[in-house]
Amino acid sequence: MIIHTFYSFVFLILYVFQADSAREIVKKADDKMRGNTLKAEIVVKTIRPTWTREMHCKLWLKGNDLAMILVQEPIRDKGISFLKKKKEVWNWLPTLERNIKLPPSMMSQSWMGTDFTNDDLVRESSIVEDYNHKVIGDTLIRERNCYIIQMIPKAEAAVIWSKVILCIDKKDFLELHSRFYDEEGELINTMNSYDIKLMHDRIIPTRFEMIPSDKKGQKTEMIYEKVEYNIPIAEDFFSVAQMKTLK
Repeated sequence: MIIHTFYSFVFLILYVFQADSAREIVKKADDKMRGNTLKAEIVVKTIRPTWTREMHCKLWLKGNDLAMILVQEPIRDKGISFLKKKKEVWNWLPTLERNIKLPPSMMSQSWMGTDFTNDDLVRESSIVEDYNHKVIGDTLIRERNCYIIQMIPKAEAAVIWSKVILCIDKKDFLELHSRFYDEEGELINTMNSYDIKLMHDRIIPTRFEMIPSDKKGQKTEMIYEKVEYNIPIAEDFFSVAQMKTLK
């Protein structure tokens, strides 16, 4: 009985340690990509079998609760913006002079006709706080040794995926490969990260490729052209009023 209790205790300690370690790995990768604040200029290329569309955007992040995105090109979409404050998301449409609050049900919908979801762009859900994490193996991606981490949503979390698999580089904590599964356990999207560069004060991937599993010849690329980390951004910048005046 004493031996059984001892082994049960050791197993529990190892399980908790592994869960904490996996969560810390994901947190380090997330913190590295986001910083305390982030200001970026990005290009989003939507690639289809018969056409390609390109958008130029600005992105501002502060912590995990505040995000702003402004579309600058093409001209027909210029001025469209998105705001996230904690768990609330708004969309400003300048041609209609209308601000729309997005319901949680729209987080799984396509962002601006791309293969990224609204949740991918503004991260309403937190990959650190809303999931339970577990290291399930190791792999090699483009000559980088990586952890394979399984993320299962917590019971109370309002997230759009039933499971996410991340492959995170062991040396620099770069998220190099991700797979997203629906409630039936079907693979929906795969994301790969490329073009690792020194951007501002850190090494990060600068090109992200989202590929839907059931749409041949279709993908979306997001390219970070300019990034600034940990610059002062006032909290009141992230406001509904500010969405209408962004440039």
